[in-house]
Amino acid sequence: MMSPGDVQVVVLMGGLGTRLKDITKECPKSLVDVCGRPFFDHQLELLTAWGFRKFVFLIGYRADMIEEHYGDGSTYGITINYSYDGEKLLGTGGAVRRAMDLLEDDFLLMYGDSFMDIDYAETLYRYERGKAEGAKALMTVLRNANRFDKSNVVMDGDRIALYDKHNPTQEMDHIDYGVCMYEKQLFESYAEDEAFDIAEIQHELSVKGQMVAQKVTKRFYEIGSPGSLAEFSEYVRKRFDESHPAVFVDRDGVINEIVWNDDIEQLDSPMKVSQLKLLPDVAEAIKTIKEKGYYVFVVTNQPGAAKGKTDLKTLYDINTHMIDLLEDQGAEIDDLFMCPHYPREFPQTKEKFLIKKCGCRKPEPGLIYRAMRKYNIDLSESYMIGDSCSDVLAGAAVGLSTVFIGEVKCDLCKRLGDISADYIARDLKEAAEIISPAE
Repeated sequence: MMSPGDVQVVVLMGGLGTRLKDITKECPKSLVDVCGRPFFDHQLELLTAWGFRKFVFLIGYRADMIEEHYGDGSTYGITINYSYDGEKLLGTGGAVRRAMDLLEDDFLLMYGDSFMDIDYAETLYRYERGKAEGAKALMTVLRNANRFDKSNVVMDGDRIALYDKHNPTQEMDHIDYGVCMYEKQLFESYAEDEAFDIAEIQHELSVKGQMVAQKVTKRFYEIGSPGSLAEFSEYVRKRFDESHPAVFVDRDGVINEIVWNDDIEQLDSPMKVSQLKLLPDVAEAIKTIKEKGYYVFVVTNQPGAAKGKTDLKTLYDINTHMIDLLEDQGAEIDDLFMCPHYPREFPQTKEKFLIKKCGCRKPEPGLIYRAMRKYNIDLSESYMIGDSCSDVLAGAAVGLSTVFIGEVKCDLCKRLGDISADYIARDLKEAAEIISPAE
């Protein structure tokens, strides 16, 4: 299994930023000030938190300013190499081809003027799995319906059936999100100084069925225009500068139904996308929590793949499907944090890299700590909602108020020892009515 520390991140930073000409006449887009910091610093912080350490910056306009600011990367605990466009504009594909001598066999590619907050562990997993099945690249896609720009992707399961940004069709309901992974050899047939758009490669791969997809659920931000720069600046101010309370919500039995598993003849988490069914009034409950000013984070143990009941791809797909179903009902999940690990191997376990004793499996509070690293959370006003003692223990470990969903009060208290839930509720709707921010 690929790990972020072993994967090279290549960043396109050579654009002229013509729509921001009043700002970019002084600096490149990646260094445009956003709430007191250069724009790309916000994205770089996300990437380093995931564990990425090797970077190549493809620079052109005002290259000296970028190199002066980031240097060799040692200040950030990373390494940075630079590739220079030169006087001739090479396009996105040409810029990558020019850096050929610096590229590793497989690399992650992104834009230096976009903020893309996704599960990068899922990106690496899906790319590696796709390669084993004959794919040569991965594209992250967002269910778009022409919201942020013209949709340009037709999906076929977990493959890109068609990518074409120049000839949109009615079947296109997803959009290229801006993070991709490639085999280096895809660029070798082009001449070193040949100008071309990487969309050429993406289109060809899609037609051949050689590009897998990662569906993401959080919108991207870019700073290509004054309006989008102002929008992202407001987002940064609210997310990183202001402190907000959060509600951490367990998944199975709280958001969705527990289902019958014939293999083990007992109730279990959904192991297929088709098995995930939302519980009644869940969307309304989430909307109520959001209206009260809280973030909503799903924190869930999902050891099904580690136990060999399903695979990690399906666990990711189930989470994405759940978020899509809630979004269709107007309920927004701010983020989802999943622990797929289990400390003991089973005879049917196939993805053995999931077998580990970790700090993220509840009752350990690692999933909550992960959210705390990404967001400015007011813990004193935050809650944990779940239907098991592990949820209550995880929340209590970091000082959250806790809400237990269910009726088994006495048994729960015995298992918790000196710790007890602060509130008991029948379901998420009742829990949403209980929680309230301080006056």
